[in-house]
Amino acid sequence: VQLQAFGGGLVQAGGSLRLSCAPSRRTSSNNAMGWFRQAPGKEREFVAVISWRGGSTYSADSVKGRFTISRDNVKNTVYLQMNSLKPEDTAVYYCAVGRKSYAGSSPADYMYWGQGTQVTVSS
Repeated sequence: VQLQAFGGGLVQAGGSLRLSCAPSRRTSSNNAMGWFRQAPGKEREFVAVISWRGGSTYSADSVKGRFTISRDNVKNTVYLQMNSLKPEDTAVYYCAVGRKSYAGSSPADYMYWGQGTQVTVSS
């Protein structure tokens, strides 16, 4: 399964971006989907996850109240709406397919990873 994230770009602080990600094909099971990010010189960090049916979401404290994860299972796509962006949100953002219908914040909970899309927030 290949994943490609779209929607990154350059935005001023306080602005918004919407990322999307679609696997190349549906997996054989119902999977949670997540977003991670990696800033230069830093380890990959968890951003948000959504369960298979979309009824359960969980976000990192650093993005709560600003980022919203959602999904459209008809389109087989997961989204990350990012509002009130800050310079510290600058990173490459990756989407990932969870191993099960629910997943947590550990990268080990995910089995497929996308190529990533660059988000740059200027001050």
